[in-house]
Amino acid sequence: MKVVIQRVQSSQVVVEGQIVGKIGRGLNLLVGISNTDTEAELDWMTRKCLELRLFPAAEGGRFDCSVQDIRGELLVISQFTLYGDCRKGRRPSFDRAAAPEVAQSLYEKFVEKLRTSGLKVETGIFGAMMQVAIENDGPVTVIVET
Repeated sequence: MKVVIQRVQSSQVVVEGQIVGKIGRGLNLLVGISNTDTEAELDWMTRKCLELRLFPAAEGGRFDCSVQDIRGELLVISQFTLYGDCRKGRRPSFDRAAAPEVAQSLYEKFVEKLRTSGLKVETGIFGAMMQVAIENDGPVTVIVET
């Protein structure tokens, strides 16, 4: 499992001209599920996303607080292209990405695990063509992989 975590002032996802998910201050999570992922990876990644200290306690401060600490919001977007292998040729290979039906099930379980935090959690639509508007804060972007 691979997640690109971006600290944001706001973020939204649009499908077919309609906003389907929108958050204020918090984290935008781009989520890729690999063909070897299980619920164990979901549990680990859920804790990491919720507890990773990416927010300052004071203006201009260090990374002292997690998204839970600040009662931030989460926008979770499925993105199988995170497993695109571009080492050979000019077209990415997605051999390491989970099959759509497996990925969707694990993605939905991941979202539910995040929701148990009590934070606002919004999503895109799995498998849809989406436009994601991200107002990066910092910018702070980290990639976490199980």
